Formats: sequence, structure tokens, C-alpha cells
Amino acid sequence: MTAQWFEMRFPIFVFLFTFIGLLLSLRLGVFLGKKQNLDKDSREDFNIVLGGTLTLLGLIIGFTFSMAVSRYDLRKSHEEDEANAIGTEFLRVEVLPAADGPKIQDQLKKYLELRIAFYKARDSVQLEQINQDTERLQAELWSATRKSATAQPTALSALSVSGMNDVLNTQGYTQAAWLNRIPYAAWLLMVAIAFLSSLLIGIGAHKINISFSLALPLVTAIAFFLIADLDSPRGGLIRLHPENLASLSGQLNAH
Repeated sequence: MTAQWFEMRFPIFVFLFTFIGLLLSLRLGVFLGKKQNLDKDSREDFNIVLGGTLTLLGLIIGFTFSMAVSRYDLRKSHEEDEANAIGTEFLRVEVLPAADGPKIQDQLKKYLELRIAFYKARDSVQLEQINQDTERLQAELWSATRKSATAQPTALSALSVSGMNDVLNTQGYTQAAWLNRIPYAAWLLMVAIAFLSSLLIGIGAHKINISFSLALPLVTAIAFFLIADLDSPRGGLIRLHPENLASLSGQLNAH
């Protein structure tokens, strides 16, 4: 099982693990609750602890969901930045000598297709090849732009060098954003509090039926699944499509 294979299916694993684990935790709480009878005073204290635990669980889930959404928005923002940088540089290289400008524009078109492929890739082998081709083409683009600007150093050629620098930088920002995931400590904290909450509910319940036993595990598992889905760039139901890059590709091909 490769890391990429696990990443693609991580959200559904989170859902299954959380749902089954909370269900077992609830049943364990019911089993433990039957062995002890809480008097009136003890039950009041118990309800305070249970309410605080559930409140903390809700806060942690909300906080982690906010982290996942902000990371998704950041990845989308960098995709827009990449499209803007490539499109701007495509126009800027037109001021370079006739022997260099069209060549660099053709390379930019190939580079754009590689960036689109990066967003759509789901196979680890394919992604590795895309990254290698991207690094090679980046070196060629920078070398061609620098060589042309050095041969005829003008303000316009310097502008094209600056634009190429933006193209390369935005790719690095995108790469960093896709590697920025929710910390494992946050996941462990959520899971621990969720299991404890389920355990306490089982202990405090006088009796439990099927519909009640499914409510908290199912709702919590769905919440965890949504967070994991947003945090998994290449898997799950919510995926980032390179709409801006694809639109730019159509414009450049028409150009």
C-alpha cells in the first residue's frame, strides 16, 4: 500500500474508524454503567462533566474544520496565482527578441499543461513523473529567459525575467500549500475527546436503543469525514479542479 493510495482513501478510512470506534466506545460505556448506580448528587456532577466534554468536542471539531477550510482556500488561491503568473509571463516574453520569445511561449504552454496535470494526478507514479518534468522544464524556462535578457539587457527584458521568477515562485507556494495538512496532534485530540464523550454517554444512559446508539457516532463520523475530505487534496469527494489554469490553456492555444 503506497502513501498516495492511502492519501486518496484517507477520508473514508476516517469515517469508518470513527464510526466503529465510537460505537464500540458507547457500548463499553453502557456495559460499565450497568455495574454502578449513580445517585442523584453523583448524576448531577456526571451531567456537568458530560456537558463540558461534549462542548469541548464541538469546539475542537469547529476549530479543526476551520483549519481544513482555510487550507483548501489557500490551495485554490495559489491555483489562481499560478494562472495569473503564467498568463502574464506569456505576454511579457513577446518583448524579447524574435528568436527567443516564441520559443519560450511554446515552453510556457507545455509548462501549463504540466501544472494542470499536477492538479488532476491521483497516481503516485504519475505524480512523480509530473514533478520531474516540471523541474526540468522550469530549468529550461529560466535558462532561456535569463540568456535572452542577458544578451540584450533592457528594462523590458528585466520585466520578463521578473515575470518568470513569479511563475517559478507560485509553483513553490502551491507545492507547500498541498503539503500543509492538519497536524496529527489535532486529529488525536479530536479522536480522544470523541471516544471519551461516547463512553460517558453510555455510562450515563439508563438504557439504550439502536437509534440512539447510532446518533452520536454517525454525526461525529460524518464531521470527521468532512474535515478529512477537505484536508485530502487528491482524494475524497471535494477536490480542487484547476479551472483557472484550464481556462488559461484554452486562451493560450487560441492565441
